Amino acid sequence: MENWFTTFPEVLHIDIGTPINQVILYLSKNYGVVFDIIKSLLLGFTQSIQYVVEFIPWWLIVIGVGVWGWKTNGRPVRGVVFSCLILSIGFMGLWQLMLETISLVIASVLISLCIGFPIGVLVSGSDKANQASRPILDAMQTMPTFVYLIPAVMFFGLGQVPAVIATTIYAVPPVIRLTSHAIRQVDAEVVEAARSFGSTWGQTLIKVQIPQALPTIMAGVNQTIMMAVAMVVTCAMIGAKGLGMEVLIGINRLEIGRGFTSGVAIVIVAIIIDRLTQGFSVAKKQ
Repeated sequence: MENWFTTFPEVLHIDIGTPINQVILYLSKNYGVVFDIIKSLLLGFTQSIQYVVEFIPWWLIVIGVGVWGWKTNGRPVRGVVFSCLILSIGFMGLWQLMLETISLVIASVLISLCIGFPIGVLVSGSDKANQASRPILDAMQTMPTFVYLIPAVMFFGLGQVPAVIATTIYAVPPVIRLTSHAIRQVDAEVVEAARSFGSTWGQTLIKVQIPQALPTIMAGVNQTIMMAVAMVVTCAMIGAKGLGMEVLIGINRLEIGRGFTSGVAIVIVAIIIDRLTQGFSVAKKQ
């Protein structure tokens, strides 16, 4: 006889996985055409970004990173360091893979911003919507990243498209949170002053609230970008090309040097992106 005092009773177990599997299978079978259209659009979007990124000469990217680092941080030395770091990826023979990774990150971040910024603005105007969104965003951020890969692969197969979708789901919460928080933290007196002069809700939002909240919003953009970079290796498991794939190959083949070199390149990309976007946020505050 089962001891209910020390062991959780099996009769109380609730099967949640099976219904979820059935729903996903139903959607994939009955709405395959819709998912094919979405896949084609996202694939074209991602490939267009990759084409533009690869079209830029390597030396122009190195100079551009250096100048951007100099202007956003106000230190020429910082720009030189950034240029040397990005140049070191080419020295390691990983330049093309870096461009593929950056293309994936850019596509995911742009989609995240297009989705997250409007939602953040809408949520900022309602306490109930803000409270309702919190548990959803908490779940999106705390859910293991591998879980996002399963439905993405089921609906869109392997490759760049499911990687972009999984990365977008994982990276979108920060921009929603910080956009909402930033707009809600704008001084109420400033908002009332704008409305007293006859500004509509839209005019107040665009001309007063968003400019005042922009530094915090940019912090959310920074976090979204960093979370997208963090998904690089994970998305390699479903066929996403780039530096993450090199790390995965190094793990599978026990090639420590190959995996370590690719990992260092990912760290360099993450550091440069982080510092450049942070510098932009600081410049906005000033």
